[in-house]
Amino acid sequence: MIKCAGVYTYEIDDPETAFEGLKGQIEKKITLLKHTVGIVMCHPEFIGSGALRYISENMPFELVGVTSSSQAVNDEAGELILTIFIMTSDDVRFKTGVTGCLCGDIDGPLAASYGCASEGEQGAPGLAIIFPPLILNYAGDAYVNAWSRIIPGTPVFGALPSDDTLTFENSETVYDGSHYKTAMSFILCYGNVQPRFLVGTLPEDNILPYKSEITRSDGPFVHEINNANAYKYFENIGFASHGAFVEYFLFVPFALEQKKRGDYDGIPVIRGYASFTEDGTAIFRGDMDEGSTLTMLKCTPEDVLSTTRQKVGQIDCLSGVSGALMFPCIVRRMMTLRIDPLAELNIVKDLIDADIPFMMGYVGGEICPTSVREGVPANRFHNYSLVILIL
Repeated sequence: MIKCAGVYTYEIDDPETAFEGLKGQIEKKITLLKHTVGIVMCHPEFIGSGALRYISENMPFELVGVTSSSQAVNDEAGELILTIFIMTSDDVRFKTGVTGCLCGDIDGPLAASYGCASEGEQGAPGLAIIFPPLILNYAGDAYVNAWSRIIPGTPVFGALPSDDTLTFENSETVYDGSHYKTAMSFILCYGNVQPRFLVGTLPEDNILPYKSEITRSDGPFVHEINNANAYKYFENIGFASHGAFVEYFLFVPFALEQKKRGDYDGIPVIRGYASFTEDGTAIFRGDMDEGSTLTMLKCTPEDVLSTTRQKVGQIDCLSGVSGALMFPCIVRRMMTLRIDPLAELNIVKDLIDADIPFMMGYVGGEICPTSVREGVPANRFHNYSLVILIL
């Protein structure tokens, strides 16, 4: 069994005070058991000030995670904040690792770092929590697919980093006080771990009346839709003009039914749009499998918040919940800025049972199984979504 707790600090400039405050919260909230690890999310300023490194060096357990524009735990939601989600157990073992640079290859560095982290363990972990880097020429699916090759049958949950810049230039992954632009950190959970997952996207009622087939694609690059040039397709239905998406449609999510995948479970994944190339190829923020069915959904701030309420409400109906880790897409925060930049975080803080420790932070891409059937997870990379790991 895993026990959890969430702690936080706003103290950026005085690392010692930040650490002492976190230490005091931990002592009040949880007794550390035989095996412990912490998932850390922080505003990038905690890296620049040295606070993250000091906290990591003085904690009695390793910290693994990502930068984030804003986060929440049970007690607090904020922007210039650092949060830690503590997992501790007598019968679940936590092994951590970090890869080398992933710019040219993922499988090689991942296999090497996984081999070091898993040394001494028999069999595959029951859960992998991963934090890949935000490398612009990689779709997040590349990381999910690499893990599925190394540990097939293991549920994979995780997030890409984010920050509060338009270009995500300060986004980094974190491993035990160090920070990386091109490396992936991770936690492997061995033993009696029984994770459950929830994925919140948008209501089916929001689907727009455009259903098409991707007839030629390569990873995130869609060349043809319904056998027509991708740009021409979107131009013909009024979504694109002058070489780009019409501004009104920049935040239109795309639902992808990956019908030709061997592990397709009937649950669509949501994709965000990136740009067009000069030849009219549409670039998306995740793999767009050839032969898949593509639909579009309208999305309003109210839609974002209603799906959050609905998914968080499901947690209280579950039994044996020790904690919840939640990663919402940074676009959800962008969508709700005019209401309140902390609206979604505060909804969760107010709705979730006070006895269920949680941490929630905005990320640059979400990784979570859409389902686990007969022990086999359908690991997926998502956009626009809220993914939840329930322990």
